[in-house]
Formats: sequence, structure tokens, C-alpha cells
Amino acid sequence: MIEIENLSKSFTLHNQNSAVIPVMSGASLRVAPGECVALTGQSGAGKSTLMRMIYGNYLAASGSIRIGDVDVATASAREIIRLRRETLGYVSQFLRVVPRVPTRTVVAEPLLALGCSEREAHARAETLLSMLNIPERLWSLSPTTFSGGEQQRVNIARGFVHGYPALLLDEPTASLDARNRDVVLTLIEEAKARGAAIVGIFHDEGARERVCDREVDVTVFTPKAAA
Repeated sequence: MIEIENLSKSFTLHNQNSAVIPVMSGASLRVAPGECVALTGQSGAGKSTLMRMIYGNYLAASGSIRIGDVDVATASAREIIRLRRETLGYVSQFLRVVPRVPTRTVVAEPLLALGCSEREAHARAETLLSMLNIPERLWSLSPTTFSGGEQQRVNIARGFVHGYPALLLDEPTASLDARNRDVVLTLIEEAKARGAAIVGIFHDEGARERVCDREVDVTVFTPKAAA
């Protein structure tokens, strides 16, 4: 489902005499349906960079990133928008939403974008919000007013509301209490069971051991000059 071949990336620092910083070279990775792969490596090794390249936020210098039948490295903006709407979900550490939109609608938005009825989308959103212990009295409020932990759980609910065939997870259990951590890990297990291919960053060793099938150390993709 996710196939990366010979991927490379560098950053150009235009405010520092256009210095070029190579950060990744020759990265290759395959993730099968129903498999969860953890990206590991020391801070700065390129885990987040690789995730952002898979999602299309960073442009690859060379190589390919195939999600199903789409090569993110060469896809048009329209193709990437469609990929994110239908196929590739991303749970980041930070919630970014339009102010004043109710939490129920924020979570339901991926389903609404696919043409689901408002009733169906909101029902699924409410199920996840309940699972993640977001009180019903908050569902009609904007999540911008919530605590950091509540916002994280809203972000997780939105990421799992649609059955994406591929998922990117950036520290999905960070800062969660034991009860909500278990809910998130169960959601990941359910996603794997239905055939989702998952790439994640898990600093939580226990979470990594529970849901990840294998680990990939991204430091092996670090150019020697940048190591």
C-alpha cells in the first residue's frame, strides 16, 4: 500500500547564503496492508521529514513515494488533495482547525468531504468522541477552547473517523492518560485488522511493542555528510 524507493531530500537555507543541507538519501520502505511500521532514530534523524514527504508537505528531491496508485513525489496538487481525502490519513500532534467550528463537525469533516450525509458523519464523530472521553457538553463547542489533551483526542478522532487505507501517526499516544492511551491503541489495532497500512512515530515503547509489526531506523537514510 505504501512503497518508497530511493527517496532523497535536502533543504536550502536561503537566508544563509543558500547553503544546502542534505537530510535523507536512498530511503526505501514498503508497508503492506494491515502492517504498522514504526520509524525510529535519534532526534533530528529525519522521522518527521519522512512523514511529511509521504503526506506531500515536503517535496522530494528524487525517488518515488507510491500510495496505492499515486506517486506523491510527482503528483499534482489536485491528486494529493484527492489522496488525502480518500486514501491517506494523518494524525499529527497538533490540532489545526477553523475557529468557531463545533467539535462534532471538526471530527466529521473527512466524512462530509466524501459525501456522507451530515447525520451519518456526525453519528460516527460522536461515537469516536465518546470513545475518547470527550464530554458531550463540549461537542457543540470549538476545540480551540479545549485543553491540550482534549485537542489531541479530537485530532485522533478526526484521523480515525474515515477508514483510510493508509495512515500516518505522529506520536498518537503522547501525553495521554492510561485510559485514553488504551483507546487509541485499540483504534490502531482495529485499523490494522481492516487492512490499513500504517507508518508512525512512537516514542512510547509500550505502544510501539503493542501495535507495531517492525521498526525502521531512519538514521540509515542519513547522508554521510549530514551524519
